[in-house]
Amino acid sequence: QVQLVESGGGLVQPGGSLRLSCAASGGSFFFYAMGWYRQAPGKQRELVATITSPGTTNYADSVKGRFTISRDNALNTVYLQMSSLKPEDTAVYYCNAHRVVGTSTDYWGQGTQVTVSS
Repeated sequence: QVQLVESGGGLVQPGGSLRLSCAASGGSFFFYAMGWYRQAPGKQRELVATITSPGTTNYADSVKGRFTISRDNALNTVYLQMSSLKPEDTAVYYCNAHRVVGTSTDYWGQGTQVTVSS
């Protein structure tokens, strides 16, 4: 069983930056592709970015050029650096661990609120 704990959310002005962190425990971190998803009020959860163990990344078109996902396999942690934030980035951000070795399994963190407002 993998546990994911997000941190780093908060209130930021448009154009500002935030860095989210997600610490994983309880599993072999290298066996998991990691990702960030977000869910705004009244909307479905959507993919923001993913990163494989070797470091291949994928981004939603809406965040390309503004957000950067990275991972530290030694610290079992994945990060999301968010820059040039917009009000439409306001959402609860969730960390995801997707097992890619053996049985496919997904784990989710509890979410962290990001609010972009002046």
